[in-house]
Amino acid sequence: MENAIQPLFFIAVLIFSVVIHEVSHGYAALALGDRTAQGAGRLTLNPLPHMDLFGSVLLPIFLVIMQSPILIGWAKPVPFNPYNLRNQKWGPAVVGAAGPLANVSLAIVFGLTLRLLPSLTGLVPGAFLLNFMTIASTVAFLNLALAFFNLLPIPPLDGSKVLFALLPYRYMYVQTFLERYGFLVLLLFIFMFGGALQPLANAVFNMLTGF
Repeated sequence: MENAIQPLFFIAVLIFSVVIHEVSHGYAALALGDRTAQGAGRLTLNPLPHMDLFGSVLLPIFLVIMQSPILIGWAKPVPFNPYNLRNQKWGPAVVGAAGPLANVSLAIVFGLTLRLLPSLTGLVPGAFLLNFMTIASTVAFLNLALAFFNLLPIPPLDGSKVLFALLPYRYMYVQTFLERYGFLVLLLFIFMFGGALQPLANAVFNMLTGF
């Protein structure tokens, strides 16, 4: 997606997206029997309880201003207690996957909406149509990027919870290593391969929208 995105607009969409992401974790945990997020007041779409000053505001602003090919951000993680989940093996994976799946769902809704917008040409004011296309394309693309990034199987990202649920017991040393050094592995991945996430998000975005 080539359109320039104004930093404040980008931050607003990012905050909206990460709040949906985190609340989805909380509701997945609640559905599986854990009320930790509910007790902490985190099952709300009010962004303030979820805001992380660095990850939700400062880092995204810096990346947008620097025109970085890697656009990432995060909110405060929604707390959950895996020991309260009814399914001890797959419960953490379900809770972890709920956030990226929520982002993918948003991307699909807004991406498919973009496919329908050209048919409204002449029926609605052109300025409104153009503004809505800008909003929809930004939401779709950003949510795809967030989903792909968070599905990386590296702690503390959500994909690691799915990986650990799938990992056979004889390979538990992989989990031990990643839990100890995951942040360093993640930094190394971002430095060496992070730029590959944007072309991937672009390809899926183009497939969804037909642009």
